[in-house]
Amino acid sequence: MRTIAVLNAKGGCGKTTLATNLSAALAWEGYQVVLGDMDPQQSSADWGVNRPEDYPEVIGINSADGPIRAPAGTDYLVLDSPAGIHGPELGQLVRRAQTVLIPVLPSFIDMRAAHRFLGHLFSLKPIAEGEARVGLVANRVKPHTIIYRELRGFLGDYKAPIVGQLRDSMNYVRAFESGLSVSDYPPYLAEQDWDEWATLLKWITSRKSRGKA
Repeated sequence: MRTIAVLNAKGGCGKTTLATNLSAALAWEGYQVVLGDMDPQQSSADWGVNRPEDYPEVIGINSADGPIRAPAGTDYLVLDSPAGIHGPELGQLVRRAQTVLIPVLPSFIDMRAAHRFLGHLFSLKPIAEGEARVGLVANRVKPHTIIYRELRGFLGDYKAPIVGQLRDSMNYVRAFESGLSVSDYPPYLAEQDWDEWATLLKWITSRKSRGKA
């Protein structure tokens, strides 16, 4: 079983959007996926409750109900972490994961916050020793803007790869409200989103995304 932690200490950077859409995209690939909601706001859990039965199943587990343990046969466990995670809680989560995804928004506030968080994250033993791999995701981007170029330059300064970018699209907002993802939308509505997710999934399902653990 692969465990993927979606992390960023800053709130509002799109962790839940990334976690829910990643879970659905993997389910569409035929994997058994569990989405663990560790955030007290329980947004991922709400998304799972609203997910229609005629779409690929994503099994939801809420940390408010007890420890998150994926059932036998799970291929991927995706963990949606809370904002402000730090200290022992962060260390325990990183030790549990083989892959860590960090969404970062194209804003100076978010980049400054990410700089502090990433500096600490890369000092943790599981990351430093390669037991878990980190992938950076440029989130809610508008290509061909100055701030987007600055975000790419900022992320490029780190030793972790930029494994994907997700455009600033209302598709994510509308899909979330119905328990859906952009992978659930038909191509005439979300073909560009599908292309972006294909790039991200290629990395997620590759050996490069897996730590030594």
